[in-house]
Amino acid sequence: MVTRDEFRYFVVEALRSLGGSGSVLEVTKRVWQVHEHDLRASGDLFYTWQYDVRWAAQYLRNNGYMRAVDGDRRAPWQLTELGRTANLAEISVSSKLKTKHQHPGL
Repeated sequence: MVTRDEFRYFVVEALRSLGGSGSVLEVTKRVWQVHEHDLRASGDLFYTWQYDVRWAAQYLRNNGYMRAVDGDRRAPWQLTELGRTANLAEISVSSKLKTKHQHPGL
């Protein structure tokens, strides 16, 4: 089952697959494409996952993995150098997700 902390992983994973930058719509589409099964099996989080993605993005900004958007909701989400290179295991995800979803090079 997905936890809220795992959305941090999902956002970084999606942005990396998009070349390091993407709109909120592109990121959420990518998260859905890759993790639809996990999201459907996530209980109540299934109904809040897009909101949780936004909270994960804020956490990532606050911790240096993503650039600040300076209040512009239309600005694309962008990874910083730390977000591009950090080991995904460092982004506070459960051990279940690390072994289940971590791909070489991510």
